[in-house]
Amino acid sequence: MNSTLDPARLDWPKGDGLLPVIVQHWLTGEVLMLGYMNAEALAATQSSGHVTFFSRSKQRLWMKGETSGHVLVLKSARMDCDADTLLVQAEPHGPTCHTGTRSCFGDAVQPPLGFLAELDALIAQRHEQRPAGSYTTQLFEGGIRRMAQKVGEEGVETALAAVAQDDEALLGEAADLVYHLTVALRARGLGLADVAAVLAKRHGASRSS
Repeated sequence: MNSTLDPARLDWPKGDGLLPVIVQHWLTGEVLMLGYMNAEALAATQSSGHVTFFSRSKQRLWMKGETSGHVLVLKSARMDCDADTLLVQAEPHGPTCHTGTRSCFGDAVQPPLGFLAELDALIAQRHEQRPAGSYTTQLFEGGIRRMAQKVGEEGVETALAAVAQDDEALLGEAADLVYHLTVALRARGLGLADVAAVLAKRHGASRSS
């Protein structure tokens, strides 16, 4: 549980004991659903690690996924500036919506760059599970030198496309480069989040200089 959340500071009386809860994908930033918690539901969420709501229709605690198995694993929780709304970041196990979509707002609400986090997570899964027939598995089993070679090849092809080809070709080569770079990073135990952290640090340093 994120240290910025102090349940005692929450304004429970404002909503007659219930607070709205926005659930966000912890990696992609996608808004998954809106629910409500009372103090008991928040305590259950904290203790179990699975996001639990208070169902206004059933008038009881309801753990997301208790029937379907599509649970939301808690990553962090924060209150807003008025202490009357919660933002919960979670890892979804399966579709969040009962209709089968990733989000209760449909599949089109993922932020434009959110898929990069999804790709990073998928490559990490491939690294761990090594499914047969997967090109990513072949890259991992080929070793870091082979992966580095592919990054070099795709880098050159991207540079050439930037100079001599159209936008579609450049985007295609850039996508290949990002994919192979992500695989190479994962082979070293790193991910796109680590690259983003370095860029953010550099940005902060440049703004303060």
